[in-house]
Amino acid sequence: MYCDDSRGTDIDHFQPLAVAPLRAFAWDNHVLACSFCNSNAKRDAYPVGADGVCLLVDPTAEDPARHLFLMLRSGEYGHHTAKGEQTIRVFGLNRPDLVQGRQNAFCLACSNLRDWYRQQQNGNPAAHQVAQALRDSPFIDVVHAMTRLTPQLTNSVVDEETVPALEHWRSVYGS
Repeated sequence: MYCDDSRGTDIDHFQPLAVAPLRAFAWDNHVLACSFCNSNAKRDAYPVGADGVCLLVDPTAEDPARHLFLMLRSGEYGHHTAKGEQTIRVFGLNRPDLVQGRQNAFCLACSNLRDWYRQQQNGNPAAHQVAQALRDSPFIDVVHAMTRLTPQLTNSVVDEETVPALEHWRSVYGS
């Protein structure tokens, strides 16, 4: 739920037990997390602003894109808001393994989009399977970030061979 690396092995209490022990069994306080995010990064961290509102993006209740943006070529996250900034810091979203994973995912997503588009144009039923594999892949945040690119940015971030595939993907699966 935090780093989008698809290695969810732990159940994390979004609001830590050290902060809110009475929320130990509240279902909306349980999220699937990788062991690094849960045990090494977040632990009991739960930063709050002066108004007492949590400064972490709650992935079960908020659209992370309101607070974070992914720089596709570098694989790093930037922030729009204080919540985004704290989320990057607390979860270590720009740690080297995640950055490398997102860079690899961007390369693979471009290739898979081109393959999917070619199969779509040829009426190949395998196109559906390629699309499903892409939607189920680790670092799906990369594909979501690609679909949210403005037309002006698309041409500078994605190679020219991938642009029509991405435009068609948006028309089929939305942005």
